[in-house]
Amino acid sequence: MKWSKQNIQQYKEAKEYIDTLLIPLIPIQFSPDDALEKNAFERELLEILSYEIEKDLAGRMMLTPHYVYLKGADKESESHRLNCWVKEATVQPFNHCFFMTFDTTWKKYERQLEGTLLWLPSMQSGDLRSSEMHTMIRDQVKQISELIRSYWA
Repeated sequence: MKWSKQNIQQYKEAKEYIDTLLIPLIPIQFSPDDALEKNAFERELLEILSYEIEKDLAGRMMLTPHYVYLKGADKESESHRLNCWVKEATVQPFNHCFFMTFDTTWKKYERQLEGTLLWLPSMQSGDLRSSEMHTMIRDQVKQISELIRSYWA
């Protein structure tokens, strides 16, 4: 389920089955210029991946709005803010929380997070409409979905 009015209405009727939260972590950086393009590409790719994972795990997962932060921000503070999101979410029956990102700097703060970090290796660029990219996305979605399912067992 996505964070939309229609999906939230459905969630309220079936919340005992939807126990997993997926929070995409999106860094933003305005300089240097080449970082703009890389950040924009990674945001687009992460958005596609998160939507496809949500579709694959429909009925069990809620996809939150993206968590956007400055790339150079203090990750300790950001970890605290993320944990506030998780604390707020546990008011609902979410038993599992996953953070998905291409940003390697989160690995250092992984243990501080009140959830599981899914770090994905980054791609510098590519054509998101190409058949090769679609194949790569399908493969990634399958692997990530299997990993998330392993936490349900």
